[in-house]
Amino acid sequence: MRRLPIPPEVTGEEIDRDVRQELMSLPKTLADDVARNLVMVAQLIDEDPEQAYAYSRIALRLASRVAAVREAAGFAAYATQKYAEALAEFRAARRMTGNVDLWPVMADCERGLGRPERALAMAGESEVQKLDKAGQVEMRLVAAGARRDMGQLDAAIVTLQSPELASHAVHPWTARLRYAYADALLAAGREGEAREWFARANESDKDGATDASDRLAELDGIEFVDALGEADADDATTDTDTDSDDDSDTDAADSADARAEDDSESGDRVESDDDENVENAENDASPEDENGDGHGSRAEDEAPAAPGEAPRVAPRDAGDED
Repeated sequence: MRRLPIPPEVTGEEIDRDVRQELMSLPKTLADDVARNLVMVAQLIDEDPEQAYAYSRIALRLASRVAAVREAAGFAAYATQKYAEALAEFRAARRMTGNVDLWPVMADCERGLGRPERALAMAGESEVQKLDKAGQVEMRLVAAGARRDMGQLDAAIVTLQSPELASHAVHPWTARLRYAYADALLAAGREGEAREWFARANESDKDGATDASDRLAELDGIEFVDALGEADADDATTDTDTDSDDDSDTDAADSADARAEDDSESGDRVESDDDENVENAENDASPEDENGDGHGSRAEDEAPAAPGEAPRVAPRDAGDED
């Protein structure tokens, strides 16, 4: 198991006031340790959910009786799609506080567990009336998603049609509500209406919470080109070509060196042959034979006569006669 980085020091601004109040029930040192881990959960839950989940488990071991810790553990589990675990933590937090704020996300956990009918039933419970406007919109989004899970596409569209959708005011949840409505319309084949609502979702999405701009461009047939990626590809091609040229030059140089070496060896062989021929010629031109008798070589004495002539016989010295 990998070790987690040590959580940073916690300042008062990094912890919500209600959470700080809950942590006051713990000893000072323990409260600081729990707070540091909760800060890491909040910082990492979007960019690294798995690591945020690991920090939430540490906080949970340290202070499982603190509602804020159970809630943080629930959101960390939810972000990593551990829906059963998330639902258990949310239920525990709700029992501790009696708060209904977690009702929509609890219903969405039921969807994640493949139980959309339970999520739809929760949308009709009295707890929904106790939610603030943002919570009610979230519950509407969950209910519409449950309808789509059950194959009730038209009912999902109707579920999203509400005063909040028709309002021209922009709230933190406006872009997501418009986006969900546009997506449902597109799934139903109502492309023209879907394009209009994707455009409206994009206008209200100041924080980039949705990919409405991409969906809108897709409907308009606009294809984005990654210029940076193409430049990198061109550089890679150029580098490959340069390496190929360098290899060719190296091969040519090696071939030239090999030819020069062959020519040198050939020259040495020719020179050696010439030396041998000269030595033979000198031996043939020697005026004395190996016996030192003053006569020419045996080959010259016994050379055959020309056709029609008598054989030449070497003259004998007077001292050779009997």
